[in-house]
Amino acid sequence: MNNLTKFRIARPAHELFEAFADPAKIGNFWFSSSSERWEKGKSVTLIYKEYNAEVGITLLEVEADKRIVFQWAGEENIVTITLEEQPDESTIIAINEEGFQENDPELLGKIVDNKEGWVFVLSCLKGYLEFGVTALRTGIVK
Repeated sequence: MNNLTKFRIARPAHELFEAFADPAKIGNFWFSSSSERWEKGKSVTLIYKEYNAEVGITLLEVEADKRIVFQWAGEENIVTITLEEQPDESTIIAINEEGFQENDPELLGKIVDNKEGWVFVLSCLKGYLEFGVTALRTGIVK
């Protein structure tokens, strides 16, 4: 089972890639910070200061300006971020999270929560890259 979320962001693929990979930029739209630059084979800690939380990821594949694949620490789910630059220099970003178990009695809730999360992350990314808005990322309430 997978969950696919796609957005068009009016910026070149390189800018979207760097927003995720550069620890100095990720705090503008998603986590507060990242322990290091996203590169293949690295284990990175993502920190959310506002919620006193952190999560680890292992980067399985990183192709600059095209693709990032990571696995959440302690989970089976794998996230693939694909960047497809368009002729007008906008980029279609697709985030596909796989690993949900069909027989999980909480599957529907997990899928809805996951979709909500990725839509929020991409909305914050769009606000940051297109309009310079950096204060959205902590707005979601569960």
